[in-house]
Amino acid sequence: MKNFIGRVRELKALEQAHASGRCEMIPVYGRRRVGKSELILQFLRKRRGVYCLGKRVPAALQIQGFLQAAAAALDAPLLAGVSVPGWLEAFRAVLSCAPKKGKLVVALDEFQWMAQASPELPSVLQGLFDELARKGGNSLMLILCGSYVGFMEREVLGQKSPLYGRRTGQIFLKPFGFAGAVEFFPRWGLPDATLAYFICGGIPYYLKCLDAKKSIEMNIRDAVMGEFAPLSREPDFLLREELKEVRHYYALLMALGERAMRQDEIAARAGVPLRSLNYYLVTLEELGYIARKKPLAPPGVPVRRVRFALSDPLLRFWFRFVYPHFDRIAQSGVEAAFRQFVRPGLDAYWGGCFEALCREALPSLYKCEGVPGVAEIGEYWDDKIQLDVVGLRDDRRIDLGECKWGLCGREVEKELHAKLEKYPNPGNLTVAGRVFCRKKPARLANTMFQWHGLEDLRRAMAGEES
Repeated sequence: MKNFIGRVRELKALEQAHASGRCEMIPVYGRRRVGKSELILQFLRKRRGVYCLGKRVPAALQIQGFLQAAAAALDAPLLAGVSVPGWLEAFRAVLSCAPKKGKLVVALDEFQWMAQASPELPSVLQGLFDELARKGGNSLMLILCGSYVGFMEREVLGQKSPLYGRRTGQIFLKPFGFAGAVEFFPRWGLPDATLAYFICGGIPYYLKCLDAKKSIEMNIRDAVMGEFAPLSREPDFLLREELKEVRHYYALLMALGERAMRQDEIAARAGVPLRSLNYYLVTLEELGYIARKKPLAPPGVPVRRVRFALSDPLLRFWFRFVYPHFDRIAQSGVEAAFRQFVRPGLDAYWGGCFEALCREALPSLYKCEGVPGVAEIGEYWDDKIQLDVVGLRDDRRIDLGECKWGLCGREVEKELHAKLEKYPNPGNLTVAGRVFCRKKPARLANTMFQWHGLEDLRRAMAGEES
């Protein structure tokens, strides 16, 4: 598979399971488009294994597809025509055709569709796995892959699942971090690759939809805004697949596309009754699409009410710039809509994304600096100041940071110094300042603060992600 990037630790875990002297059952799960299938197929490149993709079809067709995949993988054409009453018999037929030496890999992708069509399948796999394990051999490596995190945690990993206690490992595949995501664009400079991360986050499929031969603005028009663009309807597909009724969710997400809001503000802006709002917010939070935010201050300092903000990068961009303007895009065209509705807001939008990236990077910077203990990372706001980055450290120090995506000179130090004096610090802890910018000034002699450029963030996070 060409252009496979990263996932070194995950591949190593699969390879170690394959080399073990026992039967293995490895659940691989994570959100849609995160690269689970690509990981499994990359692992199978040098190994004989059966890869079967589940579909929303009746059980008989699922079993037939499994036998056909096994027939091709094991060079056993007679398997494709075998008639069996159920999954147990299908697995026994496949195992009978497996090589006598070595471990057979069987990967069931989109396992939730198979189990939905055949509720008995988890019990069948439990019995089969227990039988093989009792024999003390190492004949099978079973990979169960699913996109619905809730389903996998409940029906495969949960205590009430027949498969509970059988897994010998698991891989919860997460989106790439910043350092991994920018590797998708080796031809671009780091600032442009960072903008791609601001749009797509660390989802491999989304990143691959961008064309490195085009500018970021051209990619926004061609990959996100256009009627036939690969990402123009992706958030809609994503939400409709995960949620049963999307009307209120769309209203909430469009409200949050403008800015972070308190619950009462969201209810008023989205037209959702306040008494039922929490249900929708909790659902979106569990899916990882929104996040709760509150001002981060030392213990004993009263803080304001919680705000909610869109945390998924593509949803945040889409609900900020694309979805509210669907009618204008269709009426006036992508180019005109981009000039009128998108380009004027991009600089401010990139600035907010950069603030989030700096908060994401601070723990990695601490590790590089040898900062002891752990730290709570966030931001702070009140009637007097807005601080982009706050790090409350175990060593009784507080780091306060200012983030500048645009041009940044030494004048930012005066601005940050004034904010440090206004930050609440009743315990008289040591307070230090950090400046985060796209590119550090050439001369930083006699600076009172630590400065971090974009390359510093990438380098620190690369060490964490490797």
